[in-house]
Parts: sequence; structure tokens; C-alpha cells
Amino acid sequence: MKLKGRLALITGGGRGIGRAIAFALAGEGASVVVAARTREQIEKVSGEIASEFGIAALAVECDVVYSDSVAQALERVKKKFGRGPDILVNNAGIAESAPFLKTDRKMWERHLVINLGGTLRCTQLMLPEMIERGWGRVINIASIAGKTGAPYISAYSASKHAVLGLTRSLALEVAEKGITVNAICPGYVDTEMTTRGIENITKKTGKSADEALEAVKRMNPQNRLITAEEVAALALLLASDDGRGINGQAINVDGGTVLY
Repeated sequence: MKLKGRLALITGGGRGIGRAIAFALAGEGASVVVAARTREQIEKVSGEIASEFGIAALAVECDVVYSDSVAQALERVKKKFGRGPDILVNNAGIAESAPFLKTDRKMWERHLVINLGGTLRCTQLMLPEMIERGWGRVINIASIAGKTGAPYISAYSASKHAVLGLTRSLALEVAEKGITVNAICPGYVDTEMTTRGIENITKKTGKSADEALEAVKRMNPQNRLITAEEVAALALLLASDDGRGINGQAINVDGGTVLY
């Protein structure tokens, strides 16, 4: 039980990667707060965690776009557990695609406000207690798009590049305070987000869903989609004392798609 006595908060925790991370951390003894906008999803996940592991789990509605929403979520966590989280997983995000010349200002700003701004807002509010306790973990779910580029995802890629810059800078700032800050950069993961991406490919190219899926798989040298559980396994390492020497890193989980 590597995380016994720890409290973790996962944004975007109602499905996909966030859900898998919540289960992985709970499986090692952490109390878990599942935060997202969709109440039904987070209540289902928190209920499943409490039932399976017999530990404290809390569902908290939170929209990372708004500082007030994040602050209210943190107050609910403190009311339930008497403190803020030791482990923060910034997973909430969006991924939209369009040719650069058709990427309007609203689409551009959505990515910056949610993907970068959400990470900023949650971390700024929850970091002070970690500093006071002298122990903390901030894990930002980025993307291999934060290291490289691809057609039609300029807004998404830019926002994830920015998340990596924030990760590296903050990691150095808190390195002597018992806190680590790292990013995980998944490739294409078998989640609803990838399914929506495949649907987008079919609309724009005329390929069938199966053809589009095979094309996405071939981007990974292992010719497959990554599972959410593989991403969660890395998050567990970074959250534990076993990962205390890993700081300021952006670690790929992509089968070798990006080699840096």
C-alpha cells in the first residue's frame, strides 16, 4: 500500500485516463477525490472505488475553466478530509482539430483556457498546502503532441507544449520542498477522446472507421493503442515515494512514437 494515508485529487476523473488513474492510486491505499463537470460519471467512479477498495472516495463537481469552481471543489475536499490533496493529477482537457487557417480565436482560447489554464488554476490553489507539509506530487497529463507537431492540431499542440514548459519550470521551483512535478505524454490511448478523433478522420477523409483506426494504430511502432491503465501505472510510480527522484520530466507512453 504505497500510498496509504495520502489524498489524491484527479481532474477529468470520470472516464478514460482520469478514471484509470483514480483506480490505480486507490488500489495502493490513497483516498481519492474524483473531480469533473459531469456529476453522474464522477459519482459512479467514486462509488465503484469505495466499494472495491473500501476506502474514502469523494465525487466533486469542478470546472477547471473557473477559479471559483476549483476553489469550491477544494473547500469540499477540506470539509470531507480536513485538508487538501497530497497528490494532484491535472488530467482535465480537450482536443479539437482544424486546419490552422480555420482555427478561430474561440477554439484557440478554449485549448489554452482548459488545457493550460486548468492546470495552472488547480496547481496554484493546491500547491501551498503541499509546501506547508513538505510533501507533494503534481502530475500533469500532457501528450506527445506537447513534444512534436501534427497537421490540424495547432491549438491542442501549443497548449500541451505550454503545459510542459509549466511542468519543467515549477519542478525546479519546488525541488527542495519535497514536491515533484512531472508530465505524462501519452500517444493515442484507447479512450473516448481517441474515438472522437477517429470519427473526425472518417468525416474528413472518407475512410471507414476501421481504416481510420488502423491508421491511428500504425502511428505507434507497436501497432496498437495505448491503454489507460498503462498511463495510470506511470502515474502511480510518479505519485509514490519510489518516484521521488523523478522531477521535471515529460515521460512518453506511446510505444516509441516519439523518441525524446
